[in-house]
Amino acid sequence: MLVIRFFRVGKRNQPSFKIVVTDKRKPTRAGRFVEEVGFWNPLTKEKILKKDRILHWLSVGAKPSESIHNLLVSEKIIEGKKIPKHKKPKKKEEKPEEMKPEAKPEAKTEEKPAEKTEPKKEAKAPEETKPEGK
Repeated sequence: MLVIRFFRVGKRNQPSFKIVVTDKRKPTRAGRFVEEVGFWNPLTKEKILKKDRILHWLSVGAKPSESIHNLLVSEKIIEGKKIPKHKKPKKKEEKPEEMKPEAKPEAKTEEKPAEKTEPKKEAKAPEETKPEGK
C-alpha cells in the first residue's frame, strides 16, 4: 500500500521535510521512496507542492498521512475537514467512570465478609471458655 508522508531532512534543530510517496511497510531512510512530490520547511514556512503529481498518486490509491492530509486541505489541493491529530481520545476518560461503578460492588462484597466474621467471633468465644474451665 502506498502512502504520502514526510521524509525529514536537515540538520539538528533545523528540520525540513520532503513530501514523498512510499510503500507503507518500508522506511524512507536513504532515499528509498517512489517519488518526491513536494517540500516543506516549517521554520521559513516555505511550501513547494506538485499538485498534479499529488492528485495522480491519490487517484491511484495512495493515502496521505494525517499531517499531509491537513497540509493538503489547508493548501486547498483536496477538499475535506482537517483531521484532529493530537486530540485526546475519549475512551481513556470513560474508563475511570466505568471503574467507579465497579468500586460500589466491592463495597457490597466487603459487607458480606463483615457478616461472616461475626459468627466466627461467637465460635471463638466458647473455645476460650473451655480452656478457662479446665
